[in-house]
Amino acid sequence: MQAVILAAGMGKRLGSLTRDNTKCMVKVNGITLIERMLKQLDCLGLSGIIIVIGYKGGSLRNFVETIELKTPLRFVNNEKYDETNNIYSLYLTKKYLIAEDTLLFESDLIFDSSLPAKLLENPKPCLALVAGFESWMNGTVVTLDRENRIKNFLSPKEFVFENISSYYKTVNIYKFSREFAANYYIPALEANFDSLGMNEYYEQVLKVIALLDSCSIEAVVLNDENWFEIDDAQDLDMAESIFGNRTERFRKLQNRFGGYWRYPKLIDFQYLTNPYFPGRNLLDEMKAGFENLLTNYPSGMQANCLLAARYFKLRRENICIGNGAAELIKPLMLRQPGKIGMVFPGFEEYCNCTGIENVVGFISGNADFSYSADDLINYFAAKDITSLVISNPDNPSGNFIEKREILKLADWAGGENIGLIIDESFIDFADTAEDMTLLVQDLLDKYPNLTVLRSISKSFGVPGIRLGIMGSSNTELIDDIKRKLAIWNINSFGEFFLQIIEKYRNDYVEAIEQFKETRRDLYRELETLNSIRVIPSQGNFIMFELIGGIKATCLAEELLDEYNILVKDLSLHRGLSNRQCVRVAVKKPDENKKLISALREIFERKDF
Repeated sequence: MQAVILAAGMGKRLGSLTRDNTKCMVKVNGITLIERMLKQLDCLGLSGIIIVIGYKGGSLRNFVETIELKTPLRFVNNEKYDETNNIYSLYLTKKYLIAEDTLLFESDLIFDSSLPAKLLENPKPCLALVAGFESWMNGTVVTLDRENRIKNFLSPKEFVFENISSYYKTVNIYKFSREFAANYYIPALEANFDSLGMNEYYEQVLKVIALLDSCSIEAVVLNDENWFEIDDAQDLDMAESIFGNRTERFRKLQNRFGGYWRYPKLIDFQYLTNPYFPGRNLLDEMKAGFENLLTNYPSGMQANCLLAARYFKLRRENICIGNGAAELIKPLMLRQPGKIGMVFPGFEEYCNCTGIENVVGFISGNADFSYSADDLINYFAAKDITSLVISNPDNPSGNFIEKREILKLADWAGGENIGLIIDESFIDFADTAEDMTLLVQDLLDKYPNLTVLRSISKSFGVPGIRLGIMGSSNTELIDDIKRKLAIWNINSFGEFFLQIIEKYRNDYVEAIEQFKETRRDLYRELETLNSIRVIPSQGNFIMFELIGGIKATCLAEELLDEYNILVKDLSLHRGLSNRQCVRVAVKKPDENKKLISALREIFERKDF
């Protein structure tokens, strides 16, 4: 068995990264693609490795020859690399293909070392590694029959997105037996050169062969194995978050701040949303309007504020809508003069926007990070602050202050001429019988010093359309924030959601009640674990403190590396005094069970 690596391409989509190097010289976490691949192949006992070079071929060859390998190397030069595609590069290896069984690789791949063995161990003469298709993938797509034989290589014109559950993406790793190459592939390639030309892909020939009754191309379907094809800078960024050591992977994933739909096997316990809303009917209505929403402009700020005002029963002049609450926080905080009171640990976006030098921090001395309105009044009464920011429930602790106590705080702040900013992003998750929100017109009118923010994304389970609101009877403040935002800061999908959400109000209430039951179950399960102390929470998350010397970062890295579970490591959060704490989202029971099972296995291992 030998290997052929196609490495003649120019990799133009990688821009400056391939200006002076071929694509396979790009580094992922400090190691070039070609070096990583060659060292993986060097462990397989191959008779040789043939590399087809072209663009910057001399530099590539010089570099490869510095790598210490046991396997003999041979080079084939594609002098027409700038006017041909990989179908011609593969054709140049004809004499090797018909002489010996071959593993075929494209040089822009990065993959787990276990992948080539799946082809070596399989006796079938023509094999292709494939993986379940994801909507963000590009490249060759195939369909399979019940025996995992490839039925068809789909062209873009044949692609039907409604059928993606039955599609598979080729990994661009193949095995050709010498008989298959000599009797099928090379003859088909030569017979079709006139029609296909040399500026095509070798899969075009496989597409023709797949239609023959006399020959079948078998697929080996991957499950949890990692692989990635690097065509552009976005692919490179993704690859670096998938491969590398556990510390690198955790750091890079955490710093992406979302977009985890690109990682289909990842269970995201870091970002917070509502697992029970929206329901199927609302989703179907959004889908039904998709084409119209995608191809039309949304309404401007004033019209969308009217929609939000309708749902929350506020006057339009007292509400401002944002592209998520985060868009509203920065201009609001930049308006605050003097020193600003904040609670730590807390949602750090407020502190980041105003600067730590302008913050007077309150840290609860209680073991569960709890505090009351009186605690805040007593602490800040002696401080020179002009405004006070409170999240209720608080994030990450989950501490909650009842409405009557928050109003007591509002009375005190008004008397002291202190602006009170309340973030109610998690208020609907509070386990209370009455409505706790301060987004009530009478209350806003009564407290002109009060500003209330809320993330619709978190409570209504639609973070992808980015919605947040700010309410205040201070119309000068609201008007100023609106002027600082783009007139089309909300897209058509967000506008449509606001348009239809009123008729799903009862569904939302039911979803919240279902959530509260799930949170109670998760809390009880976490309490059964011996290595943590669970903090009571009224949010859609639970924080726990690790005991017995376990580090939060180590636990977070272990969960990601071994279980594909991403949690929030709070090690660097202000106000935790080096206490080792982790925050986990409350998700649906099946995912919560996976988290509990993973934690139990980790804590029971003596080597952790």
